[in-house]
Amino acid sequence: MAHPKRKISKQRRDKRRTHQKLKKPTIAICPTTGEAHLYHRAHWHEGKLYYKGQVVMEKEVAV
Repeated sequence: MAHPKRKISKQRRDKRRTHQKLKKPTIAICPTTGEAHLYHRAHWHEGKLYYKGQVVMEKEVAV
């Protein structure tokens, strides 16, 4: 097993491990509805589920 010739600080290791977790999620605007939502996620608007600007599913209305 390889062993380091000098000590690497814990602070440097922790910065490297937490860098990706601190990134803010990117937000997209739907071209059809104008709603803000997370990229690669479907979102509800007025009883319809939209993904990539197209209706994927509608809420079932109980009669």
